[in-house]
Formats: sequence, C-alpha cells, structure tokens
Amino acid sequence: MKNLTYFIFSILILLILCIPLTVNAMSHQAGDLQVAKATVCLDVVNLDCVEARASFPSNVGKLHCLTRINGAQDVSQVTHVWYFGHTERARVTLDVRSANWRTYSSKIIQSHEIGDWHIDVLGPEGQFLEIVQFEIVP
Repeated sequence: MKNLTYFIFSILILLILCIPLTVNAMSHQAGDLQVAKATVCLDVVNLDCVEARASFPSNVGKLHCLTRINGAQDVSQVTHVWYFGHTERARVTLDVRSANWRTYSSKIIQSHEIGDWHIDVLGPEGQFLEIVQFEIVP
C-alpha cells in the first residue's frame, strides 16, 4: 500500500511539473506566428496577388485575401474572418505548414454590400495577428 501511495504521489508531482511546460510550449509556438504581409486582391495566381487594392467597385464579384505567415514551428492554422462593417460575413480556417507560408481565402461580395470591410487574421488560439481593411464603392 505504501508503494502504491508513493507511486501515485510521484505521478501527481510529475503531472504538476509538466503541465505548465506543455502550456508554455504551446503558447510559445502560437506566439511565434507573424503576418509578414496581408493583401486583398482580385485574384491569386501562383500564390501572388493580382490587382491588390484598398478600394473595389460594387460589381467586383469575388475578392481574395492572401497572407504570408512567418514563424510557425509546427503545422498550425490561421483564420480569416471577413467583416462587412461590424457584421461577420465569413470565417475561413487555413493551414500553415511551414515557417514561411502563403495562404488565402476568398469571399463573394454582393453588389449591395457597399461600405467598409475588414478581415481579421487570427492565430491558432484565436489571438489577433493582423487586420486588412478595404472598401466597396458604388
């Protein structure tokens, strides 16, 4: 019985010591992600933006948000959250598979959605990394 108590106590101590290290390592990896560049454009070809702008006509159709992410230590994710004004219109989770990774999402813009838009780029734990602002004009 004494050996079992000692064993359980040892396991508990080990868990108490390891959990903060694991949490710290996970937050360190998430904290390493940085947005090197984020752009809104008409199209993405060979992982490059085509006609990047800050203003688009209301008949634009589809827009793309291309982001270059640096610093991933392991496979990770970012999320593009598209907003029209203060209303969330789309949420797209994208893989990040290396320390220098480009990825993109797209959104169809309705012709009546005239005004200010923005895209929040969020890290794997939902932390804010970047904002990309643009407008749709008549």
